[in-house]
Amino acid sequence: MPQYILALDQGTTSSRAILFDEAGQPLASAQQEFPQIFPRPGWVEHNPLDIWRSQRDVARAVLDQRGVRAAEVAAIGITNQRETTIIWDRSTGEPVYNAIVWQCRRTAPMCDALKAEGFDRVIREKTGLVTDAYFSGTKVAWLLDNVPHVRRRAEAGELAFGTVDSWLLWNLSGGALHITDVSNASRTLLYNIYTGDWDDDILARLNIPRALLPEVRPSSEVYGESAGHIFGAPIPLAGIAGDQQAATFGQVALTPGMAKNTYGTGSFVLLNTGETGVRSDSGLLTTILWQLGADQPVIYALEGSIFVTGAAVQWLRDGLQIIDSAAEIEPLAAQVDSAEGVYFVPAFVGLGAPSWDPYARGTLLGLTRGTTRAHVARATLDAIALQSYDVLDTMRRDGARELSALRVDGGASQNNLLMQIQADVLGVPVERPAVTETTALGAAYLAGLAIGFWSCCEDLEANWQLERTFEPRMAPGEREALIAGWRRAVERAQGWARE
Repeated sequence: MPQYILALDQGTTSSRAILFDEAGQPLASAQQEFPQIFPRPGWVEHNPLDIWRSQRDVARAVLDQRGVRAAEVAAIGITNQRETTIIWDRSTGEPVYNAIVWQCRRTAPMCDALKAEGFDRVIREKTGLVTDAYFSGTKVAWLLDNVPHVRRRAEAGELAFGTVDSWLLWNLSGGALHITDVSNASRTLLYNIYTGDWDDDILARLNIPRALLPEVRPSSEVYGESAGHIFGAPIPLAGIAGDQQAATFGQVALTPGMAKNTYGTGSFVLLNTGETGVRSDSGLLTTILWQLGADQPVIYALEGSIFVTGAAVQWLRDGLQIIDSAAEIEPLAAQVDSAEGVYFVPAFVGLGAPSWDPYARGTLLGLTRGTTRAHVARATLDAIALQSYDVLDTMRRDGARELSALRVDGGASQNNLLMQIQADVLGVPVERPAVTETTALGAAYLAGLAIGFWSCCEDLEANWQLERTFEPRMAPGEREALIAGWRRAVERAQGWARE
């Protein structure tokens, strides 16, 4: 009898694979970084073959690590960087161009044009999204308009578009599957989250042929099998969710009003709103969390997307070179009690929610002769926490329930100082689970439910365990002053790159 679920977690800077047991415990993991490509300022690309090869290799590695045969794996679940856009040849599987990454800003002028004509209101009404270069739709349009012969071939049905989940499933299945799930479809700017179909009005405006698009399926369902040669025997492919939706599921935030924050390259705050898609007037996104089978309701969320959090720490390491590893930021920042008026707005690729300013740029303010590496490190942790505060405060103003606690996960959630700052800034407890690999765990849960490895959501709730709670300790006056200074700093960063 199969004993494991294999989760593939394809991220912005690396591909990971984790093997889970029935208790939701990670038994083995493997990770492989792949190159980031920056052809021009504000442009970010990946080689799609790097994505596939690195993900295939770590999946094989994690099975070898435990001596697990394909027959012992009940199913594979997939979670992925979401809005990243790939178009490939249906007959050869060869990409027509590099993957255009979610961080890429090349289509900001196209988005400006859509806003100028008022079409952003149509997009918001149908997709729950703001008109921003972050999402896939304008990236697809750019590829059709700028890569030779792509439009003609797309209209002839020769090409396939997909977000990273679709690309992985295509390759895993040997070209048998061209599908996505509702959570990833809801991030494309092309999918009507209320009718459950690709939207003809948006497709027509962006001049995108339907023949290019994948079939949209539930997030928990058996879609097919992996090709036998990849793992030595076929394995059911049974669960898909975008990384933030998967993390929410892995946190078992299944009840309306529950919220989680995942700290990765960027940070993403999601609030479960149940079967109702709550519309935001304040720059948040209405998005689909998941659908647990074709006969089950679609579950929605409010989301705030923060583009740069962990990537700011990487910049301290690789750009400024004031630390040698990401882990060094905590002891360095702990050398000072505060940033002493220094603010860092890490708007390297613009600002996400709630500002949605593609022309914002990174700023470091409040420097004096007394400013040290430690103050800059502390300001970086403050920035991560304060960006999350902005999103959660906006959710409150949009009418969401008052937050009682925040569940956290992702690499930076292991930084105890950051988690304490986050609790201080929010004024509510921060809860860190024993298993912080919740993104991969969510994909595993979705796959496991589909094939009966777990029988119901109650099994998943029983698996969730609290590791530590961070209680707020900051005095209200200090907190208010920190937030006021942060808002001044954000104002300075906004619009900087606008010509």
